[in-house]
This record gives sequence, C-alpha cells and structure tokens, in this order.
Amino acid sequence: MPVLGTVLVALGTIADPRQGSPVLGLAKAIQLSVAPVFLLTAIAGLLGVISNRLARVLDRAQALRSASDEGIDLALLKRRMTLLTRSVEAVTVTGVLVSAVVAITFISAIAVLDLAAIVVPLFVAAMLALMVGLLTLLMDARLSALMIRRRF
Repeated sequence: MPVLGTVLVALGTIADPRQGSPVLGLAKAIQLSVAPVFLLTAIAGLLGVISNRLARVLDRAQALRSASDEGIDLALLKRRMTLLTRSVEAVTVTGVLVSAVVAITFISAIAVLDLAAIVVPLFVAAMLALMVGLLTLLMDARLSALMIRRRF
C-alpha cells in the first residue's frame, strides 16, 4: 500500500494545476488544439465533395462539346465550374486559417502567451471563408437543379 500511496501523491503533484507542470501545459495545448482539428477533418470531406462535383461537371462538359446543339448547357456548365472552383478556393483558405489557429493556439498554450488578439480574427476569417465556400456550393446546387429541370 505505501507504494500505491506514493504513486498517487506523485500523480497528484503532476496533475495539480497550481504546480505549473510542463506536462499539464502540453496537455492543455493539445486539448485546445483538438476541436479545430475536427473542423479540418470536415473541411477535407467538404473538399472531396466539391472536387467530385467539379469532376462530374467537367465530364459532362466534355460530352456536350461533341454535340454542338447544347450551347446553353455548356454556358451553365461553365458557370458551375466557376462556382465550384471558387468554392474550393474558399474552403482551402478556411483550412489554412484553421491550421494557423491550431498552431497559434498550441504556441500560446505552451509559451503561456495571450494570443487571443491573433486567434479570434483568424477564426472569424476562417468561418467567413467557410460561409463563402458553402454559399458558392449552394449556388452550384441550385444551378444543377435548374439544369435538371430544363431536361425533364
């Protein structure tokens, strides 16, 4: 039992936030960085969806180029390509900004610096870029639905 008591006292010392343990600082840094990392995973999935849509648009445009009577559809497909490209750009910017937030948050926690004045604007900019990406994706979906309605 005395060994167990010694281990518990040692663990209590390490886990005591008043002691300022470097392990606790690292644990806090990792904890603060985890939530934005989940956002990065979602961004990667969103980029996959947009890329697939763009590939389908390109395939459809190549198929229509051989049929010269589909000029209106080609113009709509060109518009969709533009929207999807802008969406990819905006979502990629979101990923870069969120990565910067993760890095700065980690540095802030390890170095015990208050970098909130940097993190907050970066995160707001990331959310604005994500909104732009999602809105352009929505515009593409609406244009895609219009093309389907025209055909049927």
